[in-house]
Amino acid sequence: MTGPPRRLIVLLAVACGLTVANLYYAQPLLSELRQTFGIGAVAAGSLVTVSQLGYAAGLLLIVPLGDVIEKRRLATVLLALTIAGLVLAGLAPGFAVLLAALLIVGTTLVVAQILVPFAADLAPDESRGKVVGQVMSGLLTGILLSRTFGSLLADATSWRVVYLTSAGLMTVLTLVLRRSLPRHAPGADAATLSYGLLLRSTARLLRVHPALRRRALYQAAMFGAFSVFWTTISYVLTSDPFHYSQWQVGLFALAGAGGALVAPLAGRWADRGLVRPMTAVAFVTAALAFGLAGVGRHSVIALGAAAVLLDMAVQTTLILGQQVIYRLDGQARSRLNSAFMATFFVGGAIGSQAGSYAYHAGGWTSVTLLGAALPALALLYWTAELRGVRHRAHNGHEASKHSDAREDHDGRLPPHPPAVTPSPPPPGSPEDDRAAAER
Repeated sequence: MTGPPRRLIVLLAVACGLTVANLYYAQPLLSELRQTFGIGAVAAGSLVTVSQLGYAAGLLLIVPLGDVIEKRRLATVLLALTIAGLVLAGLAPGFAVLLAALLIVGTTLVVAQILVPFAADLAPDESRGKVVGQVMSGLLTGILLSRTFGSLLADATSWRVVYLTSAGLMTVLTLVLRRSLPRHAPGADAATLSYGLLLRSTARLLRVHPALRRRALYQAAMFGAFSVFWTTISYVLTSDPFHYSQWQVGLFALAGAGGALVAPLAGRWADRGLVRPMTAVAFVTAALAFGLAGVGRHSVIALGAAAVLLDMAVQTTLILGQQVIYRLDGQARSRLNSAFMATFFVGGAIGSQAGSYAYHAGGWTSVTLLGAALPALALLYWTAELRGVRHRAHNGHEASKHSDAREDHDGRLPPHPPAVTPSPPPPGSPEDDRAAAER
């Protein structure tokens, strides 16, 4: 089976990068926004927090629709709403209006999480990790370069131009996607679900798949650490001993973009069955990155190296986690992605706000201690998982139970067992409703 054409993968990667970048334009602009609206560090940090909470809400309430609505049409509608939110942000007369606009933008930007499962649907099993890694490299590059783009453009013009320019880019992207994306109709079973049943079935996936819960919690900790660092680093760089201008803060953000190079490699590691060991390596790397950032507080080289290591670690666990969850149920990838991404974006939102409080209370030292604690907690959870796997191996029955709900003892993903389709109940019957909810 051949995979999707290269040009389509590139388009999906670019689309994901351009859309999700809007979540992070505010991070390097926080100092300027504080001056514009006369607000404190904690209030400024809430701009990032509300965007991520909106994104989490969109993941829970909108992304599951990707299993029941034709994906190209859904993406077009969401991007149109994003454009309206960006225009409102660029013209916001006050802080409250800007906060509301970023909430709208964050909620509708989940179009990127419609496109990633779309790429997974198009890819064959043996190369799904590689394809998802390539698309995610575009998304993650967008996250990292958004800071540079936003800083440089704001320094040359103003922060308002950043959002209005992005609205123009989103308009062009919407037209290109509308013309280039193939139609992708939902599966026959999912298409019959009502919205209420769709949301209940998404929650049910978290209950029945331990691997989904575990990978979501791993990534919540990692993305929380990511947000702790990038929400507060602009405060460090604009104060003693650096006193960087807005464009210099943007150039620093280029350091983190180097971490995006690991995304395709992480996809290959997943395809080779190295999910479990590379997850642990990523946790250790993230904790060490904060240690380096703490001791290198007065060295931009040390801070830049810490940014690269942290971003590489976060991207690695993200790609590995997606490879795990996309193997759980091929007919529910949008809902699986919804549950996974919503959980870890809540972690990111908590990290943004906690990072602002930590910086306000104890400076950069408190920030680095908080950031290092999150991957350390994830590593403790990983060791508990490993002990459980060894216990099952010792009793000789781990390979025969719940093979679709977790990796095996080598970190390899067992093949999804063939589905058994029972005879459908009569349409509209109580049995039909219950079966729809189960799906």
